[in-house]
Amino acid sequence: MFSLLNLGSLILGCISWILPIITIMGYRKKDLKKWGTSAVLSISACAISLCFQIIYQNHLVNIEDWSAIMDTSGALVFVSVVLVSVTILLNAVGYFQHRMALSFKSS
Repeated sequence: MFSLLNLGSLILGCISWILPIITIMGYRKKDLKKWGTSAVLSISACAISLCFQIIYQNHLVNIEDWSAIMDTSGALVFVSVVLVSVTILLNAVGYFQHRMALSFKSS
């Protein structure tokens, strides 16, 4: 069961990037109301993905698999920083496109 946490984390991490990319690619469409929902879902998927990794690390501590923790902790930190950074960046780009589209729409 615990090995599924890694798969779930990977899938949710991909979702956290795909949602804002879809929003960025389709920002010229008339329906601008979906941006907020997409951003919340994207950030939530990123947070749940990181929670899955924390739970998996806790499992490794509980079973005292110290070598696995030492082998993977550096990569886990790097990937977590990349996941959060790219998610924030993509959602920020989507936000600014949304704001620009609203300002052009009201003009």
